[in-house]
Amino acid sequence: MPPTRAPGGGSTAGTRHGSGRKRLAALLTALLATVASILTAVTLSAQSAAAASLTEVTNFGSNPGNLRMYEYVPNSVKPNPAILVAVHYCTGTGPAFYSGTEFHTLADQYGFIVIYPDANVSGQCFDVSSAGALTHNGSSDPASIASMVSYVEQHNSADASRVYVTGASSGAMMTDVLLGDYPDIFKAGAAFMGVPFACFATSDGSGWNSACANGQISHTPQEWGDLVRGAYPGYSGPRPRVQLWHGTADTTLNYNNFGEEIKQWTNVLGVSQTPVLTDSPQSGWTHTRYGTNSAQAPVEAFSISGVGHSLPTNGMAARAITFFGLDGSGSTSGGTSTGTSTGTSTGTSTGTSTGTSTGTSTGTSTGTSTGTSTGTSTGTSTGTSSGSTGGTGSGCSATYRTVNSWTGGYQSEVTVKNTGSAAISGWTVSWTQPSGDTITSLWNAVQGSANGQTTAKNAAYNGQLGAGASTTFGYTASTGGSAPTLTLTCQTG
Repeated sequence: MPPTRAPGGGSTAGTRHGSGRKRLAALLTALLATVASILTAVTLSAQSAAAASLTEVTNFGSNPGNLRMYEYVPNSVKPNPAILVAVHYCTGTGPAFYSGTEFHTLADQYGFIVIYPDANVSGQCFDVSSAGALTHNGSSDPASIASMVSYVEQHNSADASRVYVTGASSGAMMTDVLLGDYPDIFKAGAAFMGVPFACFATSDGSGWNSACANGQISHTPQEWGDLVRGAYPGYSGPRPRVQLWHGTADTTLNYNNFGEEIKQWTNVLGVSQTPVLTDSPQSGWTHTRYGTNSAQAPVEAFSISGVGHSLPTNGMAARAITFFGLDGSGSTSGGTSTGTSTGTSTGTSTGTSTGTSTGTSTGTSTGTSTGTSTGTSTGTSTGTSSGSTGGTGSGCSATYRTVNSWTGGYQSEVTVKNTGSAAISGWTVSWTQPSGDTITSLWNAVQGSANGQTTAKNAAYNGQLGAGASTTFGYTASTGGSAPTLTLTCQTG
């Protein structure tokens, strides 16, 4: 039987076949369009991924230090992004610090822009010592870095209220310098193995200050704070918050500088040297906060036991990002303290190298200095300063204090002072270490023993002390109990 014709002369079967071909063609057309769309998206994605790489920027503005500038803008960059300046170590480069640290991967995660300055000079150290480097809008490297920040703010619509800086070694020293020179630009900084602002100052053009590097320069908190305030006379706005990191076994930039930095920045920010929190987030780490117990405290410090000049290690960069608030853990706008024009000249509960002090149970800046040679100190409510007894021998005294304590251990500092009227060429401190307590690391002195006592003899660089001069050494110890109260003796020679 012939097929039944549909109206118009076509068969029903033919109509079905024609309709099927049309639907197939339509499906193929849609499929091709989808494939084309996917290929376009993949191409654009690949182009975008390729764009997220380190790029050198030239002609970024005034450049008195003749630095080079590298910029990393992640694919995930946020609108009006924050800026992080990440400064390399001596012998390093901007690209090396990019590839050797975690800051760019954290930028991928949180959407901020990273600037990597490059020293562009023999030896690849930044200038943190000349008069031109230690002043606001000076004539050296810090002014060049300020230009880089301004460039990114203008060309990437970055948020001028969220600019931060971090660095290692020479870069950490530059971090301290930038925070002092440009409190109007930087809201916070994290210095890995640095020295206080102006500690490295020189006038001979060498760029290297051995006394500072060896931890031989000590000032009162007020004196350190005045050096920062002097970099930008007349400035009265907010001061940037500061996070500090140092290894106790650092022989390149001595661990003494860590304590001096804490003295400086607590003074600048107008908070007590007595920590409001002391804990040990990882084995061998002593973590302290000053001013407030928050992730964005005015001053935060990490002492890493037994570690040399090798920071930051894995995971430390993320803690800096948390301190800045760039991970969403807190506010990222502005500094947290206006500081004071004179600092905390009344003294704090940790004392200084020339005296000790009486703290308060709240660890606030209301402590007053006793200024005695024996220096006793009451503990804070956190138990971080458990008490001390000074000892005096022939021509020198030794004053002990517990800097930090945690379950199973503590960190101590001993101040050795020449109490005579003439210079001394060496000293030895002796004490009885409590039974069961073991010193795990000691710095700025040579550990020994004599007559059943623990001894610490001066290192090669800190034995010479003029009349009234002082120096410090420190150690960490394990314990089955609490941090002890010790009686020490000091002998010259």
